[in-house]
This record gives sequence, structure tokens and C-alpha cells, in this order.
Amino acid sequence: MAQWCQSLADRLFSVSLSHCQQRGFVDSGYRSVKGRVVAVRNIEASNQAAIGRVLLIGGTHGDELTSVSLTFWWLDMLDASPNKIHWRVAPVMNPDGLMVDPATRVNANAVDLNRNLPTPGWREASQKYWQDVGREARRYPGDEPASEPETKWLINAVDSFKPDVIIALHAPYGVLDYDGLYPPPLQLGKLSLQRLGVFPGSLGNYGSRYLGIPVMTVELDHATRMPSREQARAMWQDLNEWLENYLLSIRKVAAEPGSNSG
Repeated sequence: MAQWCQSLADRLFSVSLSHCQQRGFVDSGYRSVKGRVVAVRNIEASNQAAIGRVLLIGGTHGDELTSVSLTFWWLDMLDASPNKIHWRVAPVMNPDGLMVDPATRVNANAVDLNRNLPTPGWREASQKYWQDVGREARRYPGDEPASEPETKWLINAVDSFKPDVIIALHAPYGVLDYDGLYPPPLQLGKLSLQRLGVFPGSLGNYGSRYLGIPVMTVELDHATRMPSREQARAMWQDLNEWLENYLLSIRKVAAEPGSNSG
């Protein structure tokens, strides 16, 4: 993990070696195509039973550097105050794309990890999608669903952690995207809700439509320029307010007589 932290500190101005080493990241046991660690951190609720579980992912696309840095800023905010949620945080899903110079959206096999998840009808739908985008190399879905080791990590993380909500950080569209049945927040800080739809092999499709887990996609304004600390904090506060309302609502439903959740 020291090597993982050193690599991030060398790559990102916003992450220092000591800052990374103090955050309690562990090896998930999964590796990227090039053998780099996919690291995670678990944060339990503070002094109480968690009201729910949230999986937070950054760096799905390696050239979206701010999506990695923001996870560290949010971890600072999480560590600084009482917490009601059990979090699992993976700042860099695509370390190979991040560490190459220049950084790339795709992984080392030239696959877009956000088009590689095994959604229903993937084989036909993914090829049609890729044709529709002009066979753009940045959006290549792969030859097989879940062909990539980083995708396999994500599938395992969802299966083993069983999150109630998945949050993915991206850039640079400057909007809040959401896939799920529960009413979404209309704003996260200055980011306004704008549903972008789902795609073959995308996390929104896999998580929401296939597994029934709400997926919130935070699209920052810039891939390489961070928002202000105030903007990051406003997003974090709005996010946590929505999460608490949602997680308490599903706990209430689960506790009602006749609920299938027992």
C-alpha cells in the first residue's frame, strides 16, 4: 500500500504521501491489467449501527483526475464528523489509465470500464452502441462482458459489500446524473440533476436496472481542475442529506409488518 500511495502522490497534486498513508486503505486483492493494486477503504458508522451501506468509486476513467482527488477530499470530511453510514471507498478503479502519461479514459486493454459490465443483452447492445458512436476508441466496450480485471473487482465489490447506494465520480459534464426509482436530489452543490440515460455495460445500467441499486453519478465540471473546497463541501453536505433520507426510508419500509425484508 505504501507503493500505491507513493504512485498517487507522484501523480496528483492534491494527494500527499502522508495524507494517503493515514487514510487506512487496504489491498482489495484485485489487480489491474498491469498488476497495479485496486485499493479500498472501509469506514464503519460512528458509535451506532449503520443506517445503510454506500459504495463510492473514483477513477473509473483514468483521465478524469478530479474524480480521484475528490474522493480524498470527501474522506477528509467524512473523518472530521460523526458518520451514520458504512462506506466502502475505492478512489481509483482504473489505476493503469490514471498512471500512464497522458492519462487515458480506457484501461490498459483499451476497454472503457463503464461499458464493460454484464448488463442484459450486452453482446448485441454494446456492439450497436459502439457502432452508433463511430467505433470511438475511448468507448470500446470490450469483446466480452466483464472481460477486464477491474470490472471483475467492481462486480465482486457490489456482490460482497451489498451497497444500498452506489456513487460514481466522473468528469467533465458538470451535472448530477441518477439512475433509480427513489426520487433523486435536484442538486449536489452547484451540480443540477440531468439524467443522461443508461448505456450497455454502464454502472447506471448494471446497478440500477439489473440489480435495483440506485446509482448516483457525480459529473464534475473539469477532469483536471478541482472545484473549490466550498463547492466540494456543499456537494458532500447535499449528498449526505439525501443519503440519510433515502437510507432511513428503506429501513422504515423494511421494518413495516409484512415486509419481505423481515
